[in-house]
Amino acid sequence: MKATHETQNAGLDMASLSLRQVNESLQKAEAGSFVVSNPRGAHALAAGLVSPIDVTVEGHVGYYCGGMNQKASITINGNAGTGVAENMMSGRVHVKGDASQSAGATGCGGLLVIDGNASARLGISLRGLNIVVKGSIGHMAAFMAQAGNIVVLGDAGDALGDSIYEARLFVRGKVKSLGTDCIAKEMRDEHRTLLRGLLDAAGIGPEVDVAEFTRYGSARKLYNFHIDNLGSY
Repeated sequence: MKATHETQNAGLDMASLSLRQVNESLQKAEAGSFVVSNPRGAHALAAGLVSPIDVTVEGHVGYYCGGMNQKASITINGNAGTGVAENMMSGRVHVKGDASQSAGATGCGGLLVIDGNASARLGISLRGLNIVVKGSIGHMAAFMAQAGNIVVLGDAGDALGDSIYEARLFVRGKVKSLGTDCIAKEMRDEHRTLLRGLLDAAGIGPEVDVAEFTRYGSARKLYNFHIDNLGSY
């Protein structure tokens, strides 16, 4: 099936369509809503979308679903494998289940919402994407994160924010350990306003109080090489 700018609603059943056919239809569409059924863990599904279309995936997906997304709104009614929303540019990706490692890696813009838990290396090398995780996250989240925001309602694993630059991290629960050059920082009014906006955007109501979160960010000791910090690099 071919989707065009005239398509308003379409069903794409992967029991009869190949991954290539489904992605081609989504990538060519300029508008409309699409429901992808029987994804059966397909890799790179709904990747490289460049138009403001709505895509709902009914089931679990494999690696790199929603990768390089621009403008599209993608909802995954299941779990997502490695690298969901990897290198995302804009738009929205919503995982209703859990996400595997490297979710949102190198993301530049848009919003990634994960209703469940996220595994290791969430948001590594983040470059502007906003990520909200309603559960807990694994180790090495926000490694070398340059810009953007990560909000975690649960707990965080080891080495949170290792070698972080200017990304902002908000964690409601416990942090097992902080990575190199990552420290707890003051939560000012501007950060409370930002956090409230991100929670609202993720559909999280006022019952979750921004006062329950701790902000983490860079201590800015590794921006320039200094021999005294050699062991930290």
